[in-house]
Amino acid sequence: MDFEQGGEDEHAIRIWEVNEDRLRSMEHKLSNTPKLLSVAAGKSTCSIFKVPQTLIDINGKSYQPHIISIGPFHHGQPHLQMIEEHKWRLLRQLLNRTQTKGMVLEDYLKAVQPLEVKARECYSETIPYGIDEFIEMMVLDGCFLVELFRKFNGGTVKFDECDPLKTMSWIIPFLLRDLIRLENQIPFFVLECLFDLTKMPGEEESCSTLATLALGFFDYDLQRGNILDKYANIKAKHLLDLLRSTFLPAEHEHSQKPDSHPPSHVIHTITKLRRAGIKLKPGKADSFLVVNFKHGVIHMPTITIDDFMSAFLLNSVAFEQCHSGCSRHFTTYVTLLDYLINTSKDVGYLCESNIIENYLGTDAEVATFINNIGKDTSFEIDTCYLAQLFDDVNFYSRSERNKQWASFRYTYFDTPWSFISAVAALVLLVLTVLQTVYTIIAYVHHRD
Repeated sequence: MDFEQGGEDEHAIRIWEVNEDRLRSMEHKLSNTPKLLSVAAGKSTCSIFKVPQTLIDINGKSYQPHIISIGPFHHGQPHLQMIEEHKWRLLRQLLNRTQTKGMVLEDYLKAVQPLEVKARECYSETIPYGIDEFIEMMVLDGCFLVELFRKFNGGTVKFDECDPLKTMSWIIPFLLRDLIRLENQIPFFVLECLFDLTKMPGEEESCSTLATLALGFFDYDLQRGNILDKYANIKAKHLLDLLRSTFLPAEHEHSQKPDSHPPSHVIHTITKLRRAGIKLKPGKADSFLVVNFKHGVIHMPTITIDDFMSAFLLNSVAFEQCHSGCSRHFTTYVTLLDYLINTSKDVGYLCESNIIENYLGTDAEVATFINNIGKDTSFEIDTCYLAQLFDDVNFYSRSERNKQWASFRYTYFDTPWSFISAVAALVLLVLTVLQTVYTIIAYVHHRD
């Protein structure tokens, strides 16, 4: 290195040469493509994502599997090995059954191989596994799911009498929750390929499509059997998307406002809305997403908040935040709940109104869950499907006449005790007036 030295007040000028190793390192990085968030993650074909760290920091391990790994993101983790062993057991049972029609393991591998590139593009991260290992994973996980759904369907494929997946009651709830986690999915078209290959004669009578079969499995928790048939041919990207799609309202049930309307505003908590004369009543609909506002009443179908529903809501919101072509129905709904709920008192009122069935914990725990679920999420109030509802609720709650009448009712008629106190005060006032009248009459009569 050579330096030119100047006077005391002059800066030293350093003659610097580029380090060749550093230059080659930078040129190498220029040729690399992103792996942790691939370029393909922005395409509509990408549908299985690693959940953003900001959401994980808020909601903990709600996005990660607890007992079973499906797909590459959590493949091989030690705490998931127990069910990994049972995947091979169910695959063996499936192969034993389908060999009667000439199907062997090699046939399944060859069937999935043409889908390998398309399946990789469904993941937001570059998959580090080679072709053989990736295809093996798709076949093993996919066949396990198809066989599991068939066994729970109650058709010709049944569990062994002592099968722990069926007899150990703690396993099923964990399976239900793990199979709807965003990071724990495989493409639905892979499942459909394997489902079609493994169909046996006469199976169509007990279950027409893979969607019906899968939704029947999740119905062990949701209990919506009376509406599942209409979703037999629904298109989905994976199991989470399949289940989420069955809750989306029909177009005529949307309350989205025209683009020409002024901007919407957030609404107050249910405690403040009640003081403005707004009530809540349970609505009648197949989905809790169908919310309406008419004549001062918000109609909301009952939602059961438990371990499964909390995982479903969290992962559906995460999916909507990550997928570029996805609607924001669940994000909008949980934002509505967040607006309505601030404290345990708000949750208590929603429970009393049969809007929420709380099986998660205390009212305070539900309030915390609802307040956290919408944090750090993108939400467009002007274009969401409840935009018109937010406008109507705001307009109604700003009416002075509604406020005054609601305040009077809330103060004196909200509870039996306040009503009794109001009646007692009214009776006392009437008696006082009567006593005064009689006193005046008696005085006038005495003077006469």
